[in-house]
Amino acid sequence: MSAFIGYLLNGLAVGCAIALIASGLVTIYRVTGVVNFAQGTFAVVAGLCTSSLLGLGVPHGVSEVAAVLVAALAGLLTGLAATGKRDTTPLSSLIITLGVGVLAYAVEIVLWGDQPRSAPGLAGSVTIAGAHVQTQHLLVISVTAATFVLLVLFFGRTYLGKALTACASNPYAARVIGIDTRLMGLLAFALGGLLGGIAGVLVTPLRPISFDTDVTLIVNGFAAAVFGGLTRPAVALGGALLLGVAETMAAGYGYGSHQLEVALGLMLVVMVVQASRRSTIHQEAV
Repeated sequence: MSAFIGYLLNGLAVGCAIALIASGLVTIYRVTGVVNFAQGTFAVVAGLCTSSLLGLGVPHGVSEVAAVLVAALAGLLTGLAATGKRDTTPLSSLIITLGVGVLAYAVEIVLWGDQPRSAPGLAGSVTIAGAHVQTQHLLVISVTAATFVLLVLFFGRTYLGKALTACASNPYAARVIGIDTRLMGLLAFALGGLLGGIAGVLVTPLRPISFDTDVTLIVNGFAAAVFGGLTRPAVALGGALLLGVAETMAAGYGYGSHQLEVALGLMLVVMVVQASRRSTIHQEAV
């Protein structure tokens, strides 16, 4: 039982990191209609920056905040490249984000090399119901929970948040009342970079990160975002937690080499069941 609880809490921590990636994807897609395949790159950049800054003797806190801001800047620059030109179609923007991800590979190899890097996190562990859980895992869960609370307050209580929500709900009406939808799109990309950066600095102490780690991150994040239809952050959060727990359970019970396949297979089954249920409800309504 203690092993199960340990796997569960560790899986929730992994799921929280996936949720941050997925929330960035959802935010960008809702405002711009663009699927940002460079989302995992923001987490990698932040993680590598954190490792470098800590290696230079920059204290914790400062290193992580600086790395997250660099990721937010990377998100803004990606947004400029993908949507900065008027009348760029979502498909063209998607291809541009793929190109940004490939370019980021080269930049990351030049700056940090091709070997995985890690960073020290919170040391020690705590015992919960007989299970030993790393303090860093609890930090990931706590920071993610605080981040989602702040996102709810941002979108519900601030002018910028309400403007982003308006652009997501009805871009035409938002333009009519004077909201610059292109500027809001850039802000969405910057926010996506910020969320990806938070995921990166939280994950780096748990598992080594390298230039190609973004593949796993974007696959997981995209699966969770698609689970929420790319438009429902709360459902994407639930999907991310389900993925994280499924992966950790698979690894813990002897299927470590297939943990991603097991998790994504489970996600696929859930989405098929969801689609079947929606189809049944639609037919009954007709």
